[in-house]
Amino acid sequence: MPTILVIEDDSAIRRGVCDALRFSGYEVLEAAEGLSGMEQAQKARFELMLLDLVLPNHNGFEILRALREHRPGTPVIILSARGEEADRVKGLQLGADDYVVKPFSVRELLARVEAVLRRSPERPRPVHLVDFPGGVADLERRELRFSEGSRTELSERECRLIEYLATHRGRAVSREELLRRVWRIEPRHTETRTIDMHVANLRSKLRDTGSDPKFLLTVRGQGYMLTLP
Repeated sequence: MPTILVIEDDSAIRRGVCDALRFSGYEVLEAAEGLSGMEQAQKARFELMLLDLVLPNHNGFEILRALREHRPGTPVIILSARGEEADRVKGLQLGADDYVVKPFSVRELLARVEAVLRRSPERPRPVHLVDFPGGVADLERRELRFSEGSRTELSERECRLIEYLATHRGRAVSREELLRRVWRIEPRHTETRTIDMHVANLRSKLRDTGSDPKFLLTVRGQGYMLTLP
């Protein structure tokens, strides 16, 4: 079942929503305020976010904006007492998939969750294992496992790089896109050469070096791409 991240500062509402989701079979992550919510939104693995707008430290709009920068395909349902049209419009313009105004029934919420997940099958799913010639990249354990039994550790940045390329496998991803989506910085602030250096190090760990890489390809004038399985 999908994992759902619930960011809600009202403990009673959060507990009720989380209990209902777990009872329905979903895996649930939760955050009670904006700081931990922002961190989980950018680092945790989940398929749907339920997001309150009024939160301590970071409000829901800030978290939604950051999520869209980091993980543009992840669906979001806003949960808020703010029923004003301006807030609904702003949330939808920032990329929310649905908007539920408090108070709401558990039955309605679960129906909306199911509807959003149902119409989002084309969205990239979190990647945990990535096959490559001669082994598998385990992004949960942050390691490469080779068929002969050896292992090589991966850094968090290398895991995120593999994950992003694997999510868009078969498509050339530009250096600028990688800086924005994986490094979360604007290309004008950093030389794109840093991408080339990380790719070279990753190829070395993957044993995919030489003049003719088989897995992590350079597409001239476009960027980098993982070969299709």
